[in-house]
Amino acid sequence: MTTSWVGAGAQARRLAQRLRRGAGELSRFGVVGVGAFAVDVGLFNLLVHVGDPGLLADKPLTAKTIATIVATIFAYQVNREWTWKDRGRRGFWREYSLYFLLNAIGLVITLLPLALSRYVLDLDSAFSDNISANVIGVALGTLFRFWSYRRWVFPAVEEEPKVSGTPTHQSESAPD
Repeated sequence: MTTSWVGAGAQARRLAQRLRRGAGELSRFGVVGVGAFAVDVGLFNLLVHVGDPGLLADKPLTAKTIATIVATIFAYQVNREWTWKDRGRRGFWREYSLYFLLNAIGLVITLLPLALSRYVLDLDSAFSDNISANVIGVALGTLFRFWSYRRWVFPAVEEEPKVSGTPTHQSESAPD
């Protein structure tokens, strides 16, 4: 009976450690996300709504794509060096390519509410653009990005199982 309690205690400690590590990653990812969000929203609004008309007022999807690419470059650097600095590296080009591929999927997810708002609902105000692109779209894209980066771009390094005790050797002879 004591063996099961000892095992349960070890499992509880491992779970608590994983939760702390996960909470730390999520917090750092959130801080990076706030910075990337500021870059993304600021550049999008600069391109679409600043000026009369804005430089890309008639091309909000193009503006959102440009803003997202710039924010993605920023976010990759900070996530690699801070959020998931303790995770193994898989080679710069492989990691970077995968990061941008997953971001392209995240961008499509982000663009869908903006396209729906602009081209189906015919809403073109700064308010509707920002709600559809920078609230709904960014929220959906962020959920996908956190999950996919953690799983494929910056995966946890598998640890070797720890063996305790004295090794036992089996005899190489067959039993009689």
